[in-house]
Amino acid sequence: MSTPVPSAPRPDSAPAALRVEGLGLQIGGATILHDVDLEIPPGLLVGVIGPNGAGKTTLFNAVSGIVKPTAGRILMDGTDITSLSVPARARAGLGRTFQTSNLFPRLSVLENVRIAAQVTEGGDYSLLRFPRRTDAATERAVAMLEEVGLGHRLDTPAGDMGHGDKRKLEIAVLLATDARLVLLDEPMAGVGSGDVAGLVENIRRMHREKDCSVLMVEHHIDVLMGLVDLVAVMYFGTIIALDTPERIMANPTVQSAYLGTGTAA
Repeated sequence: MSTPVPSAPRPDSAPAALRVEGLGLQIGGATILHDVDLEIPPGLLVGVIGPNGAGKTTLFNAVSGIVKPTAGRILMDGTDITSLSVPARARAGLGRTFQTSNLFPRLSVLENVRIAAQVTEGGDYSLLRFPRRTDAATERAVAMLEEVGLGHRLDTPAGDMGHGDKRKLEIAVLLATDARLVLLDEPMAGVGSGDVAGLVENIRRMHREKDCSVLMVEHHIDVLMGLVDLVAVMYFGTIIALDTPERIMANPTVQSAYLGTGTAA
């Protein structure tokens, strides 16, 4: 049984940053997502938890356009984006990171962020433009790298960095865009314990300074619960609860489904 979503401090006229209605996905006769309903109010940071195989990354793939749902629809800021391509969703303001890094490993730290900044400044994704240190895209990229603490590694190949710095670099890429809705898929994956606090602060800063809405999958429950405003719980391809972290942890249905304390209702 789903927990009612708490009221959010937003104008009645403001559309949800993300609204998923009756989303379903079947592949080869197998049901991956089933009747998923989710509404993210503007400006909130929302966590998604659930056991392995619950459908969390598949939900992210559907929202970002990597897979096409077989039922339901997806709206961003009140606009139906269900049929849009991945690039079109990015242009509409959707940003995404993945469980494994999707950076350009042979390009420098600066070049990775500059590509995103170049598009934001009205250019394209061309890798052929010489990254001058004085143009608007480069200045934007350098500023974002300084924000996440990578200003001293501008010329380092992205593939040469550790997991923690790669995650910081991905945040810098998002900061360089105009993304209003950001999906973070396990941002702490592979990150050493010494880098977690800094990465959490980077996510908080991105959320605050971009005034964006964030949907985040994370298996480090203690980290996630201290970071988000709301938590959505997935179980067998659907969302069974959406509430504050405190209420989610006290929810018997969640304890049953996610923590394995019995049989889910």
